[in-house]
Amino acid sequence: MPALREVVPTYRSATIHYDPEQMSYGELCSLLAPLAQSIRPEEKAGELIEIPVLYGGEQGPDLEIVAAHCGLSAEEVIRLHSAPDYRIFMLGFTPGFPYLGGMDPKLSTPRRKEPRTAIPAGSVGIAGGQTGIYPIVSPGGWQLIGRTPLSLFDPAANPPILLAAGKRIRFVPIDAQTFETIQKGGGRL
Repeated sequence: MPALREVVPTYRSATIHYDPEQMSYGELCSLLAPLAQSIRPEEKAGELIEIPVLYGGEQGPDLEIVAAHCGLSAEEVIRLHSAPDYRIFMLGFTPGFPYLGGMDPKLSTPRRKEPRTAIPAGSVGIAGGQTGIYPIVSPGGWQLIGRTPLSLFDPAANPPILLAAGKRIRFVPIDAQTFETIQKGGGRL
């Protein structure tokens, strides 16, 4: 429709930009109301992407903090974190940052009180009841439990963003040697 300029979906809502000279707010609401009533969560499972992760140590400096907060061992945190298939609800914050649903509630941990100024690309973090992956170096306050050697955002690649909303992720624990091998190979699937 010519009056609709852009639809910007987000995690819990959508912003609709429209031309008020072509359509009134009331007309827009009348048009959208039936659509809003018919929206249902997508049931089909999206493509599954395995994300290798080196947990703990230098790559996951907050793993022990998460474990202590949750009353678990580091090994239990890794097991619980890598068990489910996570759905990518949306990408945001930085290019390709996946907000993932499906984390075990036992792992819920608050954000850091003081954010870091530079989180390494590929860092896997927990904030509240969510987990996600930092695709580029950026500031952030999530608890870092591991890191993937995969490159989630590469402006020279086609496509530049490895992940997409609706797809699924499964974290696969790896060792330091596998991390280095994947990283040296360019970090792409």
